[in-house]
Amino acid sequence: MSRAVLSIGSNVGDSLAHLQSVVDGLGDRVLAISPVYATAPWGGVEQQDFLNAVLVVDDPALDCFGWLRRGQQLEAEADRVRSVRWGPRTLDVDIVTCDQVRSDDPELTLPHPRAHERAFVLVPWLDVEPDAMLPVEGKVTRVETLLAALDEDERAGVRRTQLALKRRSG
Repeated sequence: MSRAVLSIGSNVGDSLAHLQSVVDGLGDRVLAISPVYATAPWGGVEQQDFLNAVLVVDDPALDCFGWLRRGQQLEAEADRVRSVRWGPRTLDVDIVTCDQVRSDDPELTLPHPRAHERAFVLVPWLDVEPDAMLPVEGKVTRVETLLAALDEDERAGVRRTQLALKRRSG
């Protein structure tokens, strides 16, 4: 079994459709879908707000690099362009955790090295896994504790919307 937590985001074009394309593209592999949040951009690049969500996924045929490749494929299908770090994008698919793998590989660092700093990851993750835990600097910590430690402005920048992602039957 290969289980991963994916953080997905978009702020270019039809952002909801881009997020939905991930749910559709992963199909039966999707175990849980968080609500959709509007979030302030992270990283200091001037741009419009993002739509973000978290998915819990499972596929015994994929390892962590398989999830990375599938996420990159979905980004490419959404015409993702990597021109500015933390800049606007049609689709971003990040692997937050995969199984209990820890990796310092430059292509895939696990768990995601900045997930614990990002309310736009932690808030929706708690919606789908209220008891979620995340290793940070060698210590496994409850995600709700990590979220509570963030600056209030960071937490306030994550606003639940009425938008929803849906599983669609084939």
